[in-house]
Amino acid sequence: MRSSTIITALVGLCTVQSSQAWSAPKTSNAQPPAAAQVSRKSMLQTLVQGGVATAAATFLVDQPAWAGEKLPSGVVYEVVKEGKGIKPDVGELVAIRFAAYVGDRKIDDIFDTPEPYYTRVGSGGLLKGVESTLPLMKLGDRWKLTIPGDLAFGPKGRPASAGKPRIAGNAEVVFEVEIVGLPGKEPELIEIMGDE
Repeated sequence: MRSSTIITALVGLCTVQSSQAWSAPKTSNAQPPAAAQVSRKSMLQTLVQGGVATAAATFLVDQPAWAGEKLPSGVVYEVVKEGKGIKPDVGELVAIRFAAYVGDRKIDDIFDTPEPYYTRVGSGGLLKGVESTLPLMKLGDRWKLTIPGDLAFGPKGRPASAGKPRIAGNAEVVFEVEIVGLPGKEPELIEIMGDE
């Protein structure tokens, strides 16, 4: 059930429950009689009996604990999976996996390829919105980025090429990215290669 539908249902049930408890007389100075005033406890009991608590609990459980945050750049990010590793520095080699979408159309996906994509953070090899976000992520993090058009393909968009569809100018791009390796910082690699 969508959150807006649940909220509407909760408001509707609260309105119905409270209107059944007391109806104000049609005078302008009307106050509810003392016997009709409803305590917080009795209102909650009424709501529970009406099934509102179940709907509210479902709403709260079904929603992610953290739905996303907007960076100063304008990129909105949501943590899909939290990693336990360290953050890459600008100029450092990182291995990432990603998928990109414009609307409902997938424009790229390397989550299931044998090798990840290697890039240097800040080198300009990725969309500006991704480049500005990678230094904030940790090894193992998987984030969903909503990138505004000016930080994606810009006003010119991207022309079609072999295996790559055309992207319209200023199109918003949803980019899911995971840092899967930091070849220069991973403790296991340093131990294997030695500290030279």
